Amino acid sequence: MTPRKALARSGTGIPVLALAASMLVALAMVGCGSKAADNAEGAGMPPPPEVSVATVLSKEVRQWDEFTGRVVAVETVELRPRVSGYVERVAFKEGQEVRKGDLLFAIDQRPYQAALDRALADLERARSEARLAQTQDARAQALIEVKAISREEFETRKAATAQGNAGVHAAEAAVASARLDLQFTQVRSPIDGRAGRAMVTTGNLAQADATLLTTVVSLDPVHVYFEGDEQSYLRYNELARKGERDDSRNPVRVGLANEEGYPHAGTVDFVDNQVDPRTGTIRARAVLANPDRVFTPGLFARVQLQGSGQFKALLIDDKAVLTDQDRKYVYVLGPHNAAVRKDVVLGRMIDGLRVVESGLTAKDKVIVHGVQKVFFPGMPVAPKQIAMGAPAPAPQVAGAAGAK
Repeated sequence: MTPRKALARSGTGIPVLALAASMLVALAMVGCGSKAADNAEGAGMPPPPEVSVATVLSKEVRQWDEFTGRVVAVETVELRPRVSGYVERVAFKEGQEVRKGDLLFAIDQRPYQAALDRALADLERARSEARLAQTQDARAQALIEVKAISREEFETRKAATAQGNAGVHAAEAAVASARLDLQFTQVRSPIDGRAGRAMVTTGNLAQADATLLTTVVSLDPVHVYFEGDEQSYLRYNELARKGERDDSRNPVRVGLANEEGYPHAGTVDFVDNQVDPRTGTIRARAVLANPDRVFTPGLFARVQLQGSGQFKALLIDDKAVLTDQDRKYVYVLGPHNAAVRKDVVLGRMIDGLRVVESGLTAKDKVIVHGVQKVFFPGMPVAPKQIAMGAPAPAPQVAGAAGAK
């Protein structure tokens, strides 16, 4: 059959093959359009990330310089006996607090009691001899007036009286010394404080002024020694000359290794009279009350010393600061909730916040939490206002109905 005859048989004047091809093309276009719509819907932009923003804090502050130090007892005593003898009793519990005058060690008293008794007997003999000499001297005085004795015998009796009086004084001194030795057999605490370990126990020989019995350290108040660098020392002197720093108070704040911040307050009561030329530092000492026995001599301490007068500063949370090589920057909230980068120059930490020396104003709103979600300057964000220094808000949890 010829093509012309096939066209005549279709009855519509449209070739059958052409009609079938057009229908296939239409179906293909409909399928492609549906896939394109699905891809466009899936490729939609995600919502802006949620971030916490805080307005730059502007307030009056004081600069505090940080140092490291050690807790030292105000009074430390190495207890040694004043007399020799065998230890008869240890009268304290090791590590306990003791009061001034409390008995700590007892040394055998018997030899010293015997020495005291002997000294008392010698005193009685000396007094008896002195009375006899005085009686003979009085009789000689009467006899010399009637010339019944010679001048030489009179002078001898007078000298015997003086010797008798001197013997009494010597015997009294010996008694006092023996009494002291007897008292020294009871070793008592010379200060209020805490006793250490008993270095000598019952039955051991303690040598006078040599054997270490124990140590006693005072507890309240305590000293904290620390060393400041030469530059800080010169700066303090310059501020004091300008009247911007009150050296009469010299407040300090102290924190221990297990504590957050600096919860203990004290004052500097001593600064050394020279700078150590080997280290370029000068030693200072702070005094702190210790009624709760928080401080123990020898502990490490973190010290903050007031380093300036009061001044106005801009403060931000350190979590907002990012680093780009040698530059520091933050993201602030710009127009249309866009993250805008600002380079900053930072100072030291004050009260847990970072001082901003330049780069921000008091009106800027800094992105603090969620700053890691900002991938480029100008990126839109969903801000949530918080106070500067506040913790990150808790993430929202979907409701029970939504979970179902």
